[in-house]
Amino acid sequence: MDLQKTVVIREFLYGISESPRRPGPPASVTISLSLAWDAPMPQPPVTPTEGALQAGKARTALAGFYLAGILMSFLGSILPAWGYHLGSDFAMAGMLFLTMALGITAAAAAARRLIPRKGISFVLVTASAVACGALVYLSAVSIFLSPWWRVLGVLLIGVSFGFLISGLFYAVTAAYRHDPAATLNIAGVLFVLGSLTTAVLVSGTFYVYTVGSILFLLALIPGFFIGMFAKTRFRRDVVRNEPGWREALHDFRSPSAVLFALVLFFQFGNEWSIAGWLPVFLIQRIGVSPASSLALLALYWICLLLGRVFAQHLLARVSHTRFLLLSIAAALFGCLVLSLTKTVFGAVFGILFVGGGFAAVYPLLVEMIGGQFPYFHPTLFNGIFSLAMTGGLLAPWTLGLFADYYGIWVLMLLPLVGTFLVFLLLLLALLERRLSGRPAATST
Repeated sequence: MDLQKTVVIREFLYGISESPRRPGPPASVTISLSLAWDAPMPQPPVTPTEGALQAGKARTALAGFYLAGILMSFLGSILPAWGYHLGSDFAMAGMLFLTMALGITAAAAAARRLIPRKGISFVLVTASAVACGALVYLSAVSIFLSPWWRVLGVLLIGVSFGFLISGLFYAVTAAYRHDPAATLNIAGVLFVLGSLTTAVLVSGTFYVYTVGSILFLLALIPGFFIGMFAKTRFRRDVVRNEPGWREALHDFRSPSAVLFALVLFFQFGNEWSIAGWLPVFLIQRIGVSPASSLALLALYWICLLLGRVFAQHLLARVSHTRFLLLSIAAALFGCLVLSLTKTVFGAVFGILFVGGGFAAVYPLLVEMIGGQFPYFHPTLFNGIFSLAMTGGLLAPWTLGLFADYYGIWVLMLLPLVGTFLVFLLLLLALLERRLSGRPAATST
């Protein structure tokens, strides 16, 4: 039966701040939750200490997205350090992206079964330990050995990211239910900060330390998270009744779901194709140094970061659908500039438009999909949309194959085509929604 249970939820980002000058209970927000129980069971009220513990757990989980950004952006920053900018073995570099994607997919599937048995903390500690071990292994592998020695390390990086992101998605579910916008925004900002850290660290130490030393420095970051996650105990009952393959098969009957899934597929692939190949492309296309190419990659992450912060102020004043279309158009123009430029100024100009345009696309797509498909949860792999996001990870591998066959110029041409397809598919999805008579999912 359903039991109405009152839970006092404190601000999860700031914990509890009681003022000794003001008597009475601290300020709080009270909401009613309907929970299923076998028999009525009165629950004790949440004490200030328990509220502080939940706030601390939420902060720890959100901080983990910083590590996730470091791991996900690893290959894009390390390819110049491994010398892939000197030759034309792009197929082997693409194989590393494929290896990482396979590791992510396998670990995400395993985590769904492991978390209910071992708990979230176990999975997060395991993910951090695997990441630390993988980076230490890669630091010990000489760049003069066969590149196949790196495959194992990159596979472990993918496995660690798959475990990490799955555990974090479970850990932030309670915070997401309380305040979806704040949770997604903060997680996204920390993720981009982690990606920015990788680019800045490799760029700043490129001519100072050896590749092994740089990777060992990176290994210290997941080492720190091992201790932080080990001290935190997350609840195991945060997620129930996840949609799975049955919902995915059902969604294939909906033209709108298929169109939105294709939009996510190409958009996800566009963002990570540029993040993965931009340094190598700039080195061979316009002749910048490896350190400068990584600095331009850092500029891309900065544009994404500032663009998402700036977009939050605009969303309350403009139509979300119109803003989404304008963002995609700006990214399309930026990709066109990058594919044609042969100067540093043109590269900077293109990066500003690409990063600024991509910044608002994914959050707005999540909003539109969540409004039309209520079961969709942006912090879970579920249904047809999980297939789209997983498939998008294969885009950098595909780029490597095309670049190995056709040349370096393809690296920016394909994201240009992909962004154009995102624009067309989104128009079709909006048209299909209007013809079907469904109300708009976005606000104005």
